[in-house]
Formats: sequence, C-alpha cells, structure tokens
Amino acid sequence: MINTIRSLLCVSMLSLSTFAAETSPLSPVISAVQSAVKPERAMETMRSVYSTDRWFTFPKFEQTAQYLSRRLSEGGLSNIEILGAPADGKSQFGYWTMPLAWDVKSARLEVLQPEHLSLADYQAVPASVGMWCGPTPPEGIVAEVVDLASTPWTAVKGKLVLTEKNSAGLKWQLVHYGALGAINGFSEDPELQDDRQWINAWGDNGWGFTKTSTALLSFSITPRNAQQLRTWLREGRHVRVRAQVDSRYYVGRYPYVTAVLPGTDPEEEVLVLGHSSEQGANDNATGVSAMIEAMTALRSLVDSGKLPRPRRSIRILTMPELYGSMHYVITHPERMKHTVAAMAVDAPAGLYNLAGTEYTFHLNPHVASSFTDALVLRIADAYLSTVAPGSDLLAGRRWHWEPYAPGTDSYLSDPTIGVSTVWPYSGTGVISHHNTADRPDTVDPRSLRDLSSIIATYIYFIAAADERQIPWLASVTLDRAMEQVSAAVSQSLDSAFSGKDASDGFERIDYEVQRGKRAIQSVSRLAPEAHRAALLNSLHPLCERLAAFGNAQKDRLQAAGIQARPTSGEQGDTAHIIVKRKRPGTIPLDDLPEDQWEGYPSGAWATVPTLALYWCDGKRNLSEVIRLTRLEAGPTNFDFVGYFRFLERHGYVEFVN
Repeated sequence: MINTIRSLLCVSMLSLSTFAAETSPLSPVISAVQSAVKPERAMETMRSVYSTDRWFTFPKFEQTAQYLSRRLSEGGLSNIEILGAPADGKSQFGYWTMPLAWDVKSARLEVLQPEHLSLADYQAVPASVGMWCGPTPPEGIVAEVVDLASTPWTAVKGKLVLTEKNSAGLKWQLVHYGALGAINGFSEDPELQDDRQWINAWGDNGWGFTKTSTALLSFSITPRNAQQLRTWLREGRHVRVRAQVDSRYYVGRYPYVTAVLPGTDPEEEVLVLGHSSEQGANDNATGVSAMIEAMTALRSLVDSGKLPRPRRSIRILTMPELYGSMHYVITHPERMKHTVAAMAVDAPAGLYNLAGTEYTFHLNPHVASSFTDALVLRIADAYLSTVAPGSDLLAGRRWHWEPYAPGTDSYLSDPTIGVSTVWPYSGTGVISHHNTADRPDTVDPRSLRDLSSIIATYIYFIAAADERQIPWLASVTLDRAMEQVSAAVSQSLDSAFSGKDASDGFERIDYEVQRGKRAIQSVSRLAPEAHRAALLNSLHPLCERLAAFGNAQKDRLQAAGIQARPTSGEQGDTAHIIVKRKRPGTIPLDDLPEDQWEGYPSGAWATVPTLALYWCDGKRNLSEVIRLTRLEAGPTNFDFVGYFRFLERHGYVEFVN
C-alpha cells in the first residue's frame, strides 16, 4: 500500500491547472452536491431559526434547539441529542466562565422630558434591549440621561449614560462609577439611521453575565434617536427617561444540538459546527441553515447511492458561540480525539449584487498548518468557478482567503485540542453585523446555496478520504506550500528594491518550508493508525522537494544582493521562560476584574496573544514563541514577556524549567 502511495505521489507532481481541469477528485462530489442542495429549503430553515433566536432569551434558545432537533430528524440524521452547557454563571470549561441564564418579558425606555419620545420597546424591536439587561421595579424608574462624550466618569453615578462607543465594552467602568446603566448610541454602521446595534455582552469582566456581574440596565437606540438626545443635551436641556424592565437571571442551561450522518467506521468523525443563539438572519441563522442543508443533501445522496457512504461519520454541532463549543469539547474528549477535521461556519449569505459579500476562507493558525487549508481553497476555486452570479457578470464568483483569526469557534485548531479547522466567512455588503438590519430579506438564496455546497463538499471529501485520496491531497498541499514560499520571497524582493531591510527573507523561507512540511505530513491523519508511520516516510520526497524549492529561492535572494541576517544567541528573560498551558482554549479573562488586567487584552478576541499562546507547548522557550509569532503575524510591539508574566501571576499558565 505504501509503495502504491509513493508511486502515486510521483505521478501527482502535475501542474495545478492540469489537476483542476482534468483529474480533480473533487469534481464528482461537487456535481452530486450541486444536484442535491435545495436553497429554498435552506431559506426556510434560516427563517425558522431567526424567528426564535431574534428574541435572544434562554427560553427562546430552548425553542430553537427543539426546532433544530426536529429539522435534523426530518433530514434523516441519526443520534440527535439536545445537550447544554450549565448556565449557572460560575462553571468553567477551559477558561470560559459560563453565563447565567436570562429572560425578559417586556422592556421599555421613553423620554419624559423635554418632550415625549419612545426609544426602546422589546416587544416591538427585541434588540432595543441589551442581552442580560437588569430589571427595574414594576413601576419602572425615572432617571437623568448624560452623554459620556461630554460628561466625566465621576458624574455618571445614578444616571443612565448615553454612549458613542459600544456600551458592552464600558460595562466595568459603568459599574465602577455607579451608573444605572447604558443607552447604547453606537452602531457599526451609523448610516442605518433607524436600526440599532444588538448588545449581546454585559458581563462586568467580559462577554457573558456571570455570578459576579452587576445587574445594570442596557438599552440600544437608533442613531437618529441618539442624535436627538445629544442635541437636547448640547442645548443644555435636561433629559429624563422612564425605564421599565421585567427581566430575570436564573440557573438554567445553554442548549445545543448535535446529530450524525453515520460512516462505515463510526469511531472517526468529521465535524461541522456553527453557532445559533444570535439575533441575526445572516449572523448566524444562515450558518446554521447552511450546515443543516449540507447534511440533509449528503444524507439523501448517500441513501440513494449517488455517493458512497463515507468511511468516517459526519457530525453537526449547532450551539451558542464559544460557550457551547467549549462545553462540548471539554465534555466529549473521546469524540474530539477521533475528530480528524472540522469546519466552523460563522458566515452570512449576503446579496450577490453587493460588494463585500464574497466568501473568504480563514485558515488554520500556522502552528496547526494542515492539508485542510489547501483543500478548502481548492474546493472554493473548483466550486465557485462554476456558478454564474448574473447575466451582467462573468461566470464564476470571486473568493478570498485570510489567515487565522480568533473570535469564533475555529479555535479547535488550537494544539491543545488538535482538530484542523477552517472557517468560511463573508460580509453582508451593507454592514449589518449585530444590527437589526440583519433580516431574512437580506439573505440571498444563491449565497446560501454556495455556502451549503462548499460545506457539503468539504466535510464529505474528508469523511470519505482514504489511501486513494492521500496522494492528491499531499500534492495540492505541496502546491500551496510552494506558493507561500514564493510569496515570502516576493515580499523580501519588494523590500530590497524599495531600499528596506530584507535580511529576514532567508528566515521566512525556512519558516514557510517548515510550515509546508507540517501541512504535507498532516495527511497521514487520514490513514489507519497502523499505517501512519510508513506513510510519513513515503511523504519524505515531497518534503525534500519543498526544501529544495526553498533553497532555490534563497539563491534568488542572494542573486539580488540580499544577505542573511546574522543569528544571535538567546538573551534575556525570554531564553529562560518556558510557558506551559494548563487548560485548552483561549483565555478571555472573564473571571478577573477588568481593572486588574494591567492593560492587556482579552485573549478571546486579540490575535497576537492568541497566536503566541498556541505556540506555547511547554517545550519552546519564550524567545522562540516570540520569533514564531512575529513570523506568523508580522511586526508587533506587543509586550510578550509582560503578558505571559501577567498570566502566570494569575494562574492561567505556569513557567517550567
């Protein structure tokens, strides 16, 4: 078997264009999937998810979970489970503290003075009230409004604060200075004058509202109404409002749903996951509906014999973003151990005729470089080149790729979890992220068709892959690795001919070669465990070819007069600090008061500290971690030493000899 793979690898050294045009094994899968995906069915799923999730209370999340369970059953899937993370405000999975459950029956905010104006009504516009908004007495409260843009923090006590920044990011300061709460006047798209931003974070130290959080009021108003309030306040007029909120916090659960399309070897799985429990149609009812449509289409193709039953089972997971996936990862270690790859779907399906709605594919972090990066890009190219956006456009749809980015469920590629994960994403053209403008009429069935088809092709191809597909996957992974080496060389040559220092070009070539080797070797995960050692040995010629290509590119740099940067020995504290991680996943700091963060960012969202954390394996010293992070993320002045000492002091990581 290994000799056969070795010979096929030699044959597979054909050009990229030859493979794509003539012999790509993706073609029959794409063709079958295109015939089975039904966009209108996916649109109906999207509308149903939106109809409950737009209320964003925990009882409504339960209704969504019940609907998704029924929908998966209708799709013919097996082993359907409704599970849940404890919504108790204290349990931790990784370093993520689960939020308290929350419900709201009614909430209103109206101006009493200088003249009557209705600002918020939950029953009319759910997002006019922030998630985890605290309650008032039944009769409500009357409060003065101050504009934070012209009011010092010391003057906000006992008042409702109008903000021009996202009020969620100001929560700990509102608590510290004794405000009653916030009236969010911020919008990611202020041109949407009569829509409003959804406030879905109200924890004192981060995202979710936990046992230690403070029950402040949270409203969100339109840019038009925010401007009216600011006009009155600039004129020196007193603005008084009445707030009435019937809400409660309680211990419950954060529900999520999982189901399976069984394979012939049910121990191994491929995972597709995406979050529900958000108020938008695009973000993320489309992601949920596209996953379900992909699974439904594949089930029908397998049952009808149009596609063979895959070797590995395919699992779908719809859950609250990050909180639900972290709970699933930690509580199902055996499933994760046998999960060979994943796709995280946090992806709008925007209108074809608007710029910015093209699909972008975020790849694995460099520490987890994988064949899945090359595969998803090859699928995107093969599939999207076949679609015709409209008579006024050329056939095919543009697409892009981007490096890894934190902030959604693609963190499964973190080495402490070890599941290669890619993430398709797009915009909505008109920016409507976390905005009431994110409605079903802004979803395009063609985009939803494309997303469903790409998901189905990706998860099925990996689930079905065996020794016959490994040579092709190794070859396209080599192609991509060479492209990345070439990009590093081009960057260095551009710098040199612009009169800038390009001496790091040699280091970058070595770095890209090592990344490429890791990605090529990752195809061994698709072979039976007993064959993997021999398979790795058979992949050696491809790795050697990549190394030779890298050396040839170094010759180009030398021919251009570029000299390698002299290497210096390890110096200072970084040579003696080795960071050992204690729990999987990112570090959001939500269990530490924000005024004790010492100016460091939450690891839930910040790219550089997240990438650095991933490089920490308990063996590399911090000097090497910093070097690798800068090669991945580019130049940065981030205080790595201070940050990891901060984490160590608070018990998030430990230093080892």
